[in-house]
Amino acid sequence: MKHILRTVIIAALAVSMASCSPNTWKSINYLQDVQAGSVMPMSVNRGIIIQPQDQLSIIVSSRNSTLAAQFNKAMASTYAGSENSTGSSGQYIVGYTVDNDGDINFPQLGKIHVAGLNRWELQDKITDRLVSNGLLTDANVTVEFLNFKVSVLGEITRPGSYSVNGDKITIFQALALAGDLSIYGQRNNVMVIREKNGERSMFFLDLRDSKVFNSEAYYLQQNDVVYVTPNNVRAGQSTINENYFKSAGFWMSLGSMAVTVTNLIITLNR
Repeated sequence: MKHILRTVIIAALAVSMASCSPNTWKSINYLQDVQAGSVMPMSVNRGIIIQPQDQLSIIVSSRNSTLAAQFNKAMASTYAGSENSTGSSGQYIVGYTVDNDGDINFPQLGKIHVAGLNRWELQDKITDRLVSNGLLTDANVTVEFLNFKVSVLGEITRPGSYSVNGDKITIFQALALAGDLSIYGQRNNVMVIREKNGERSMFFLDLRDSKVFNSEAYYLQQNDVVYVTPNNVRAGQSTINENYFKSAGFWMSLGSMAVTVTNLIITLNR
């Protein structure tokens, strides 16, 4: 009998150790093929490309502040309880909204087509127009995005929508903002959903492979959605109804199993 029990225990330990084998880590570690000291060429990143419905902050400065002021929108104020309020009074920047044709209406210059440009290209375009039209000889233009956000969902520590400062964010930086993947997230099946020029594209990234650096979706764009797929363990858990554990049938089954195991042990000890 003792020999049988010892065999059962050894078998159980073997199964447990197999589930914790080193191969398990191959599904978890990032960039597994990167060697220490390796150098990889970086892909050229144009930055965020302006699209319809984007909101832009455009500030013009000059030594003649009076002339420059006519090109700048005034700050807007909010008060607690207003539509734009976040619960307290304050001020916010009024931006230019890119229309469906990809244009903005800029003071003195009229309509300017901005879609397809990055912010530096737009800065140069407005500066050239101001100077060539004799409106400002020393114009200094600064363009910033006001609505650059990415959403991170799925097997993530802190799912949500995150505002991005600047105009560059990588897939790893976005995941870091959201607290990284949970242990149940598939590192080899991270999906990026992107809407651009009236089309919706899906990219699938393998974070374990350095080829992720070459993906179109390595640098995220405004309004990208990152979805981390759950692994089989998490998917299996989702099929179990937690109310089942509260039911009388569950506890009756558990009690019956306990009695069966007890009787088996008593029988083997005889």
